[in-house]
Amino acid sequence: MAAALLGAGYVFAVVLQLNPTLSLDPLALAPIALTVTLFYAANLTALFSACLVLREIFARDPFSPSWLSVTALSRLGAAAAAGGALLMWLNLQAFELVLPSSTVDVMFKGMLIVAAAAALFSVIGTLHAQSGSRFRRSWALLLAVVAVGSIAVPIAIRGRGVPDAPGTRPVDATGDVVDILPGERSSHVTILAIDAASLELITNATADGRLPNFGRLLDAGAVMHLATIHPTSAEAVWAAAATGKLPQKNGVHSLGTYRPARLGRSDAGAARRSETLQLLPEYCYANALLRFGLLAEEPYTSAAFRARPFWSILSALNIPVAVAGWPLTQPAPAVLGYLVSDEYPRHVVGTGVATEDPPSVSPPGALAELADVIHALPPEDTEAIPAARGGVSEMPGRIDRMVDQIVQTLETTRPTQVAAVRYQSLDPIGHYYLRYATPSAFGDVTDDERRRLGPVLEAHYALIDGAIGRAMDTLGSEDLLLVVSGYGMEPLGLGKRLLERVLGDSELSGTHENGPDGFLIAYGASVARNRNLPRGSVVDLVPTMLYFMGLPIGRDMDGFARTDIFPPAFSEAHPLTYIPTYDR
Repeated sequence: MAAALLGAGYVFAVVLQLNPTLSLDPLALAPIALTVTLFYAANLTALFSACLVLREIFARDPFSPSWLSVTALSRLGAAAAAGGALLMWLNLQAFELVLPSSTVDVMFKGMLIVAAAAALFSVIGTLHAQSGSRFRRSWALLLAVVAVGSIAVPIAIRGRGVPDAPGTRPVDATGDVVDILPGERSSHVTILAIDAASLELITNATADGRLPNFGRLLDAGAVMHLATIHPTSAEAVWAAAATGKLPQKNGVHSLGTYRPARLGRSDAGAARRSETLQLLPEYCYANALLRFGLLAEEPYTSAAFRARPFWSILSALNIPVAVAGWPLTQPAPAVLGYLVSDEYPRHVVGTGVATEDPPSVSPPGALAELADVIHALPPEDTEAIPAARGGVSEMPGRIDRMVDQIVQTLETTRPTQVAAVRYQSLDPIGHYYLRYATPSAFGDVTDDERRRLGPVLEAHYALIDGAIGRAMDTLGSEDLLLVVSGYGMEPLGLGKRLLERVLGDSELSGTHENGPDGFLIAYGASVARNRNLPRGSVVDLVPTMLYFMGLPIGRDMDGFARTDIFPPAFSEAHPLTYIPTYDR
């Protein structure tokens, strides 16, 4: 139990490192500290107990340690510290891109300190065994000092926490609102944003003559893979894509914030005082804290943005925009044009009733135009894309078709210059149907399952393929179509599949935990045909769009304008321009 508390302390240190805004105020931090520490202490106690039992079974010499044996604790402490150092290193590699440089430095130093503690524990155990009982108290004191210091020093280096600074509207150095002239081009830009699409699956389908509109894109467009955000959630990925900035700048780190579940509505005062987590550590089954109800997830709202998304930037420049189904748009912010939050189609499909909630749509007057959208789909079409495994119904496909209907309804009365539509069904469907779409990656799919369930995932691709076709048909000679997958979907590893069958969801087969690449396909008369472009990033979307429209790129954006999408003549005629920032 003592060694388990030490190991749990290292996990909690990682939690503090990944959440640099977390205050070390004891009263506010206590609920999170107890939740995380006790959960891991309980599990590590069982693990270390099993190790001691196995040692007793297979060792030649009997092992009978005292209640707090220096020898046993030093060896278990070395294992816990080595595991803690490895955990810090793995999380440093996973989150390096989305953490401030100061936090990366803190995590690296903490990792070195805990690794040094593992070495000291090993030395103490070896020397104590050789010296016998002559210096028993001295070794015990040294062991305690190393144990406490290996947790306290990394936390001390991390500091008391730096609160987030809220973002504001863009101003120049004098404090006046930035005055940016509209772009020199009046071209239209259409963005079709897709959750969890696989370029490999699309390429295979188009090679067999399916998904014809995707095939047209691949034949005549520019294609690149896109590095995504880790942890890979739709909220964090599309927030980065919408702002051109990584999470440390845009304020959205994951799919929500986390606080101890026991601080519910009855403990509203304690919940307000309690700190919340923005990131959970990877590689230590931290999702179990959510699965077992120890932490409660609080979804982000549109107020989470600490940088201007493109719909705010363009509206400020008097460029009308259309946004539908994009995450973190509830309540819907005011825009020039219209914005329908992702909550609106989800509510309509889930309840069968058109919402009259103004925060779901901007401007509120557009709600009247959407009153009949719920009846736009024929009743028999609601079952056209079946899905019933893993608790997934036909709802994801219905939401995407509803988004399609919303855009087709509003675009007739509210013309815009930039339209961004997000399709989300491939993510929930892919988690459960990837195995049947790519049976060779799993090996345990029967022919009957492949015939019956294999087409389900591709049917959702076909829905998006139809939207691509409609967008291509309305494309003008100077317009641009960008089809963007913010992240991919890959087969769940064998170890994870076995773990899910024992502890989780046995039908789960697809995952994006490791941040598989998304992709970008650009299409239009101004686009150079090229399928071998260097890998980009999701934060390149907004800079590329601004560049195409003749607008300056914010120097504080983390993304780059991908001028290689266009032929050299276009780039020569349209040089890059910059502005210090679109934010304060």
